[in-house]
Order: sequence, then C-alpha cells, then structure tokens
Amino acid sequence: MLRALRALGLAAVLTAGLTLTAAPAATAAAPAAAPATSTRALTPIGGGTGIIFRMVPSPEDRQGFYVCTLTAVGRDNAGNLVGLTNAHCFIDEKGNKLVGEKVYRDTSPAGTAAAPADLNASRPDLETGAIGTVTYVSTPNNLLNTGPKGLDYAVIKLDETRVAPTATVGGVTISSIGAPPANGVRMCKQGHRTGLTCGIKLGTHNIWFTHLIWTQGGDSGSPVVSGQTLVGNAWGAQHSSAIVDIIAEMDANGGVGAGFHLAT
Repeated sequence: MLRALRALGLAAVLTAGLTLTAAPAATAAAPAAAPATSTRALTPIGGGTGIIFRMVPSPEDRQGFYVCTLTAVGRDNAGNLVGLTNAHCFIDEKGNKLVGEKVYRDTSPAGTAAAPADLNASRPDLETGAIGTVTYVSTPNNLLNTGPKGLDYAVIKLDETRVAPTATVGGVTISSIGAPPANGVRMCKQGHRTGLTCGIKLGTHNIWFTHLIWTQGGDSGSPVVSGQTLVGNAWGAQHSSAIVDIIAEMDANGGVGAGFHLAT
C-alpha cells in the first residue's frame, strides 16, 4: 500500500464516477424524460490493475489518497463479479476495517522496477466512476508486530455496469488458480508500482510463502503467478499469501467471494 498526502500541489509520500452534471429541472408541464441508455464501453480490469481509494476530501479533489493493486477478478457462487487485493489497504491508522470503501481504477501508467509509477500521477478514473465497494477485510499479515497473523486479503464487489474482467494486465496473464510451486521455481508478479518483476520461491514462513520477487509500496495485492497460474497475493517483504488458502477462507466465511473462480 502507498499513501500520498498533498498540500498546495506538492506531494509527500509516507511508506507505511462518471462525472455527472446536474440538468435543469423539468417544468411541471414537461413530460418525464426516458432513462438514458449508456453507450460507454466497460473498463477492463484484472489482476495487476492499479486501484486508488481513501481519497480526501473527495475523488474530484484528492489531496490525500492510497494506492494498491488488484490480485484477481472472478465470480463467486452467487454470480457476483469480485475483485481481490490486500486487507491492509483498507485498515486505517486506528485499526478500523474500512468495509464500504469505494474503489476506483488508477489511471496512471504502471511503472517498472527501474522507474516506479509516479505517485503524483495517480488519479481516479472519474469517467468510469467507482468500480466497486469493499465488502470484507481479513486479518492483515501483522508480520512486523505481535498481532494475529492473517492472509491479508480484501474482497471488493465490482460494478458490472462499469467494468469487465480481463485475464491479461501488463506482463501477466491469469488462466488458472493453483498452489504455490516447489522451492526454487521462478514466479512473477504484476504490480502497479513496479510492473513485472520475477524471482524464485524460497520457502514458507508461518502461514505464507516467501520469494525473491521485488515489490514496493503500491504493489500491495499484486498477483503472483507461476506461468499463467495464479498462486498468491503479494503484500511486501518478499512474502505472499497462497490464493488457495484465501479461497478456502472465503468459502468458510460465506458471503461475497465464497466460491471464487476466475471470470475469464
């Protein structure tokens, strides 16, 4: 996760919709207008898409905001279109889980390891509007403190009138879901901050797996793939949570996300 604070046009980094114009009111004598049919193309999103949220005071005037990356887009047993990312993206400074938070696509270009995405360029896609709403936030990883250890994932119910799933974002295509590979196998991640980076799987630590894949703030939630198989979500410090464990926990919890499977 990466947070930006803005004042007078300057940004300081702390590591840690559709625009509507009101129409004139109809007179009493005028018949009601028929609902307009939108012809706007749906915005493609998938594992690796950058997201922006927690914008203050508003998406139109974002003086402060946070950015992360989607892990995957799929459907649950109820047919909902669902996005996954990291839990710690939606936990505030007091430890509150921000269920109900609106999420937007980040319009800035994805970066690379050599040239990370410019935080100053992060802007919400106001033409598309809010792409979804956070419905569940798990226990975060708590790697560096004594808190309970979690899989660090969040569930976003997506708005199908605004977005459509895509299997390919940047240098990663996700065509299946599976367990992490054996130690020593090369894996890659696609994050909005540093793009496509790769490294071998090292082993396991607690409930997570470890690797040599480079990440920076803003890559939180990045899909980790072995070939085209989604195996985890990256949350930093060369750690990721296995996607099969995340799906099992969502299934046990029920609700939005239960029965998650790829949408494309």
